[in-house]
Amino acid sequence: METRYLKTLVAAVEEGSFSRAADVLHITQSAVSQRIKFLEEQYDHQLLDRSGPTLELTPAGQLVLAKAREILRKERELIDSLKGLGTAKRLAICCTPTFGMAYLSQVLSDFIRANADVADLKFIFQQPLEALRSLRNEEFDLAVLEHCPDQEFTGLDRFILPDDEMLLVAPAGNVTVGADGYTDLATLTRYRLFARRDGCSSKEVLRQNLVRKGIDFADFEGVMISDDLRFTIDSVIAGEGVAFVSRALVSEHLAAGRLVGCQIDGFEHRRGRSIALLPGRHEDPLIKDLLECLFRVVSPLEHPQLVRSQNLS
Repeated sequence: METRYLKTLVAAVEEGSFSRAADVLHITQSAVSQRIKFLEEQYDHQLLDRSGPTLELTPAGQLVLAKAREILRKERELIDSLKGLGTAKRLAICCTPTFGMAYLSQVLSDFIRANADVADLKFIFQQPLEALRSLRNEEFDLAVLEHCPDQEFTGLDRFILPDDEMLLVAPAGNVTVGADGYTDLATLTRYRLFARRDGCSSKEVLRQNLVRKGIDFADFEGVMISDDLRFTIDSVIAGEGVAFVSRALVSEHLAAGRLVGCQIDGFEHRRGRSIALLPGRHEDPLIKDLLECLFRVVSPLEHPQLVRSQNLS
């Protein structure tokens, strides 16, 4: 049997529906349904209970899922071992634009100095949910991302990085900030808000913060959606609006007095960050080297904690 059928079962359970599994696997919902039906006919047992709002495993499904995970883990180990027989080393990394702009240059510089023989190094920017889907689809060796509300890491190992501090930044001299760094939200809503597209962690965290204050994006003077972080920061410096961004992105501008960082009473100003990997991949020597470079740059004072995969059963 081709392992794509087992991968489809795992995806259907982890995502909770055929439609979301189809998105993760980049196939049609009909193809997902047909593959699950094939497995059920192959093993002569119903594997999934489809009667509820989310898919549930039957007792037979629990058994098949556990064995499927073992088989897929062995397949990954075999592929990794075969890759090691070649002379060329390859590594594919996915991270969010915020992490890439703030840290990736230093991380890659350190890594390349220590691994000059890596022949193929690929890094792609994606939003958090996209990054996790791509990682589960084995398009990348690891993903570094900030957390979105209600984000799931089911089926993945991860290292927990220190939290990322978020600030509403405004043009220097245009906003009065108290000695404690706090200001009134109404002062900032008089400006245009520069925001990211849906699915971006900063936008989702800001959305929840605004809901707690009883307002939304429409209460700002206007909203500009842009995925270009440099454009956003330059626009705020020029006095064209405000933005909710990571302190790591604007620390130099804050220190130089080009921007002022504002905290809002009642806002959540921190968001989690993680390095996510497929189970067991952190033992690969090349990935180990990359992780050490990441830890030195992002978490120099302590080694991040490894959280083992929590699989559905």
